Amino acid sequence: MGEIGTYYELLRLAHDALKPRRYLEIGVHKGHSLALLRAGTHAVGVDPEPMVENPPGNAMIVSATSDDFFGDPDLQALLEGPLDLAFVDGLHLFEQALRDVANVERHSSPDGIILIHDCLPIDAVTSAREQTTMVWSGDVWKVVVALRRHREDLTVTTVDVEPTGLAIVSGLDPDNTVLFDRYEAIVDELADLCYDDLQALGRDEALNVVDAHPETVRALLTTGRVKTA
Repeated sequence: MGEIGTYYELLRLAHDALKPRRYLEIGVHKGHSLALLRAGTHAVGVDPEPMVENPPGNAMIVSATSDDFFGDPDLQALLEGPLDLAFVDGLHLFEQALRDVANVERHSSPDGIILIHDCLPIDAVTSAREQTTMVWSGDVWKVVVALRRHREDLTVTTVDVEPTGLAIVSGLDPDNTVLFDRYEAIVDELADLCYDDLQALGRDEALNVVDAHPETVRALLTTGRVKTA
């Protein structure tokens, strides 16, 4: 089997491999990724301006920012329990994505998986904080750097899929408060980093990049480790 080509293909593999009972998606846009849901999954999609014309019958669409969503006192009832899988693909600014990841982890199962889109920047223009191109990853890659520096207990791996990579986060600890406690310090630490700084750090090493081989990805999703010979 050849390598996984796109992040949609990786999402499909994640649903097939994990068979999540509960799934959360931050940033549903037109619902293309929600369409990958399995029949037995209870899903919630969050977006301040969703454009999903025909959502799957097992998906609830919430029109709200992620911050407002996580502040909802009825959140536990909406999710129906700890999350098994979440996909973070909202605002393409690292401080928001980092906050989304922290909130998702708090509501996840310890065996759950968080997937983060846009973690493998192409160049300086498409990874700028202001969108000027069709393909735009923003500076979400800094979330991977932040997690690897400040949450060494997590397994964080960036898979090289088109167009701008997807990170897999496992080893979750819903009771860990480090990202909340250090949030402002982490944002200040990484705020001025740019694409050139990432290149100087060594992109693949800093982001723990792996090739998108199905066996490698499946192992990361199910065991948190890269499959070795």
